[in-house]
Amino acid sequence: MRIYLIGFMGCGKSSFGKRLARKLDYPFLDLDEAVEVRSGLTVPEVFSKQGEASFRQMEKEELQRTLEMPEGIIATGGGTPCFFDNMDFMNAAGKTVYLKMSPLSLAHRLEYARRERPMVSGYKGEELLELIKSKLEERETYYLQAHCIIKGETVKPDQVISLVFGQ
Repeated sequence: MRIYLIGFMGCGKSSFGKRLARKLDYPFLDLDEAVEVRSGLTVPEVFSKQGEASFRQMEKEELQRTLEMPEGIIATGGGTPCFFDNMDFMNAAGKTVYLKMSPLSLAHRLEYARRERPMVSGYKGEELLELIKSKLEERETYYLQAHCIIKGETVKPDQVISLVFGQ
């Protein structure tokens, strides 16, 4: 089975996905990393040199390549479900799990993150919180189409396994 982790940037899709993959003994794929490998550029470089439309096209192509994986944990980008028919694709190709977090938790994580995030670059404090609230409002329509919704602040691999596999 393919399990697609979705949610806003900073909700822990990659770090949690690695833990879940180890627990299930599944391969792990970070969609952003797959785009970086294929393009030879970092995600911020793709955004700055080629633009968001180019990034979203590459992201879609990498997402469709996940069909080659009979099973795996796929950490998607925060915007992945919101473009093209990506959410429908993921729901048909496997199980989708939304790691839902409060805007305040996300703002705290993103403000102190080590990784550069093009969308929130230059935002701090209240400005960052307001940006997150606004973007989350736009994206939640897609996120809420997930098969499973789980609280991202306290998620444990066993919870997701139970929800996805009904154990």
